[in-house]
Amino acid sequence: MDIEDVVGLGPSSRKENNDTVIKIRSKKSNGLMKDEKPENLDSFVPGTNRVWVRTWGCSHNTSDSEYMSGLLSQAGYQIVKQEDDADVWVLNSCTVKTPSETQASNMVTQAQNKGKKVVMAGCVSQAAPSEPWLQEVSIVGVKQIDRIVEVVEETLKGNKVRLLTRNRPDAPLALPKMRKNQLIEVLSISTGCLNHCTYCKTKMARGDLKSYPLEELVEQARKSFVDDGVKEIWLTSEDLGAWGRDIGHVLPDLLNELVKVIPEGCMMRLGMTNPPYILDHLEEIAKILNHPRVYSFLHIPVQSASDAVLDDMKREYSRRHFEQIADYMIENVPNIYIATDMILAFPTETEEDFQESMRLVEKYRFPSLFINQYYPRSGTPAARLKKIDTVEARRRTALMSELFRSYSRYTEERIGEVHDVLICEKASDGKHVVGHNKSYEHILVTADAAPMGGWVKVKVRDVSKFCMMAEPLHPTSVSTPRAAVVTTAVSWRVVISAVIALFAFLCFFLFR
Repeated sequence: MDIEDVVGLGPSSRKENNDTVIKIRSKKSNGLMKDEKPENLDSFVPGTNRVWVRTWGCSHNTSDSEYMSGLLSQAGYQIVKQEDDADVWVLNSCTVKTPSETQASNMVTQAQNKGKKVVMAGCVSQAAPSEPWLQEVSIVGVKQIDRIVEVVEETLKGNKVRLLTRNRPDAPLALPKMRKNQLIEVLSISTGCLNHCTYCKTKMARGDLKSYPLEELVEQARKSFVDDGVKEIWLTSEDLGAWGRDIGHVLPDLLNELVKVIPEGCMMRLGMTNPPYILDHLEEIAKILNHPRVYSFLHIPVQSASDAVLDDMKREYSRRHFEQIADYMIENVPNIYIATDMILAFPTETEEDFQESMRLVEKYRFPSLFINQYYPRSGTPAARLKKIDTVEARRRTALMSELFRSYSRYTEERIGEVHDVLICEKASDGKHVVGHNKSYEHILVTADAAPMGGWVKVKVRDVSKFCMMAEPLHPTSVSTPRAAVVTTAVSWRVVISAVIALFAFLCFFLFR
């Protein structure tokens, strides 16, 4: 049987985040059957099965998966690392690119062939639930992740659940969370966006901008640091710079409060922000990026250097606006790390448009450049335009990729540099850990030479296109940021003074 949420519930039906009114629909008659019992009820014991969670796409999706895993774990389900060990697959999909959607579709087929139950989450199933390959699986919508336990339980009973209503509050920030990395809190500060980009399907899934309240975000950050012991907090959303514009705030309001709760030795990283929403706040953003506990890192997607193409994309800024931001940050934030994105072979992109984008990359030599060949997304305005020939699209992608590989931020001149790095991630080779300095440069250190979650002073011994390799100056030496060193020094002076006072007190009584 199918279980569906009632789309468009009135306010009286949505008290306390509780729009749990569902309709059970008979597959045979399509009529409503209030008292029909689910299948296999006698053999089903809630919370005893194993679940595998797979995530595609952005860090917002990562955060959603961590919440769903936390809720399932709290309910007694075992979250497993191998798909074959699971009874249920939760597939958190991304609709930005066709390849990721294809992977999700193939994964559904694979699960069905293996006899696994499937729950689809994320933007693909929210934006296009009528896709043929989604008809025999359960769906939990992007606004419904707090109901994942309910959906998994009904799916295990043999029911098909489709909770797609967006007409409800966002899931609370204080939900249980099972972090992919225990040292990193991925904090979603808003959902949806203000833009209407002609190529993007995410708007169909996430909707308009809905910002979380400032006080809730600050409290979630504080709890993550103090109670959970995280060392980094990554701010994420569909567009970081737009935060607050629906609730009477702007992004600097939030950032200025967040830095107050970052402990010594911990760091914050800003997520992707589109150019229009930080143009009015360049000075404030630069000040935040210069804060000792904030990485000097900014991800600003330009997508194209052609104003004509940007206009066709409805990006709401020009090349000059992007350069204004980049130039200001380079001038005012020492050694800033700027990442950006390019979409190549957009339907209206000419050869000259493409060359403009190439020249922009040559000018700024972005250390991180996400090169995306345009894929039409069904239902978007750009999908109705005539595509550029696939061979030509691949040529442009290859040329920009070649340009990107031709330069490096990590040149041989940097060998011998000394950096303080915070170690929070393990490298994929299993032999190294990944550290980041203030500029969020990637530095690999041998795993047994650096403690996870600690600061290490290292010396660069080798470089590559994407990272530097380094070794600790002393095998067991652990460094801390400058402010923390001052605090530590003060603490030792207090201890020494106390020891001297105690010694004098004992001498007074022993030798009087």
